[in-house]
Amino acid sequence: MERIVFNKPFLTGKETEYIQQAVASGKISGDGLFTQKAHTFFENRYGFNKVFLTTSCTDALEMAAMLVNIQPGDEVIVPSFTFVSTANAFVLRGAKIVFADCYGHHPNIDADIIESLITSKTKAIVPVHYAGIACNMDKITALAKKHNLFVVEDAAQCIDSFYKGKALGSIGHLSAFSFHETKNIISGEGGMIAINDPALVERAEVVREKGTNRSKFFRGEIDKYSWVDIGSSFLPSEIIAAFLYAQLENIDTIQQKRLQIWQTYFDGLIGLQNSGHLKLPFIPDYATNNGHMFYLVCNTPEERTKLIAHLDKHQVHAIFHYLPLHSSSYFASKHDGRPLPNTNYFSDCLVRLPFHYQLTTVQQDAVIAAVNCFFK
Repeated sequence: MERIVFNKPFLTGKETEYIQQAVASGKISGDGLFTQKAHTFFENRYGFNKVFLTTSCTDALEMAAMLVNIQPGDEVIVPSFTFVSTANAFVLRGAKIVFADCYGHHPNIDADIIESLITSKTKAIVPVHYAGIACNMDKITALAKKHNLFVVEDAAQCIDSFYKGKALGSIGHLSAFSFHETKNIISGEGGMIAINDPALVERAEVVREKGTNRSKFFRGEIDKYSWVDIGSSFLPSEIIAAFLYAQLENIDTIQQKRLQIWQTYFDGLIGLQNSGHLKLPFIPDYATNNGHMFYLVCNTPEERTKLIAHLDKHQVHAIFHYLPLHSSSYFASKHDGRPLPNTNYFSDCLVRLPFHYQLTTVQQDAVIAAVNCFFK
């Protein structure tokens, strides 16, 4: 049997056609026609106040750190079970990262412990919606309001997912999305920042354009542009935006298929959860599922290692996910020593199964059979 790969980028059919259109237009640098089309799509569909495409979600997070004016010594609360960019974006501005643990039943940040981590130096909370499943945003935004903090949503995995009817990424002051090839909607590399606080929009435009008011110049609002703030080059080319827009035109088809794949996995493995062999994803009643990934959680690290090896022998490419940031070689000496047991648990025991648009029913049945075979 041919190896079942973990991820396979899906092209809807018009990506190369739109790229050719962008090239033929004579403008392939940032903020051209396809960038504007993508901006309009996101603002209209999800109610984001203002969005800007970026070259990556990492760039969007780094922009967010600049926009909330992180200074050396400021503290930022971040989950330890996340990708390094979530924390690194704020470390680059001089922040002290205060890592929070997950819930025991889900890899999202435990909203009930956040207040105990807040000090007079805390500047922001960065909830990460793991697997596209919403954090408890009512609790987080209430804490932010009480202590006058910024909320920056790491919505890398969250396209087309909601919290109590509100699109993820539309709730915090700022949010960051990813269009990396492993995400639901892709452009190879690529990202987006959503600015939900209107007071931050004008500065966001400047920060994204190398700290200049160049965008105003191009709109004819000023006769020359100059350096007015800190910033960097965060604009993606029109080639990336053209690819992305072809995906956005097909978002409903993509989402329908991904949700179907997710449900097939869940139905095929629920028996193992019922018998106590493993745990499947938990979706709170306030959250929706966007079919970003399907994971299972083994009972021990040793069992996880054996399961991955077993699946590999059956030509199934399954992988683990994040290593805890609080105990990483870079940060361990900077961590305050608090144990984060749930973070360690998910890091040691979580397995991600192959998940992409082109995954066939036959392939999925083979994956499910292989997992069931291992436990039974």
